[in-house]
Amino acid sequence: MSDEEDIVLSELNDEELTLQMHDDLYDGLADEITEGVNILLGRGWEPYRVLTEALVEGMRIVGIDFRDGILFVPEVLMAANSMKAGMFILKPLLAETGAPKMGKMVIGTVKGDIHDIGKNLVGMMMEGAGFEVVDLGINNPVENYLEALDKEEADILGMSALLTTTMPYMKVVIDTLVEQGRRSDFVVLVGGAPLNEAFADSVGADAYCRDAAVAVETAKTWMAKRQGSALAG
Repeated sequence: MSDEEDIVLSELNDEELTLQMHDDLYDGLADEITEGVNILLGRGWEPYRVLTEALVEGMRIVGIDFRDGILFVPEVLMAANSMKAGMFILKPLLAETGAPKMGKMVIGTVKGDIHDIGKNLVGMMMEGAGFEVVDLGINNPVENYLEALDKEEADILGMSALLTTTMPYMKVVIDTLVEQGRRSDFVVLVGGAPLNEAFADSVGADAYCRDAAVAVETAKTWMAKRQGSALAG
């Protein structure tokens, strides 16, 4: 790709530019993404269209290759950081234009556990798919989750654990929601290396997500179900 240096983004038509932005996201080129977003906005694109066609679609491709083992965590983090550079410009504009929301997720690693790379990746990929994400960080007791779910009026609760000793704490959080009669208010997704579907079922989660790409697909599916049932109701 010796001609890579010669590409002038502003000289590409809309379709070429969008495809180039997918490549730039894939390669983790934040400056190029910032430039591309500004060019499309300058051409009169709605912020939501820039988000979905240039950024979300680009991250979808990243997600597929991550799931299939073609890309690895460092590359995905670079792609997600490039996405963030584009979102930095788009976020205030999206807020002004009242773009349709995918949903809101509260995510955090459970009490006793300080691992966060997987969680961070899920948060970034969810933002990349157009979700709003509130990251509570690591070592979260049940109170942190409940407080954030209320304050943020979230749709989805994501919990992560990397230690077999901290996995059972997910059940504490879910049982508390059940006791309060609020379990059905939220989609609960769990993830982390030692987990599996059987564990997710046993603690009463809605789904186990083995990686960030699966988490995004699962969240989309559940939100569509919920919105569908709300419309049906």
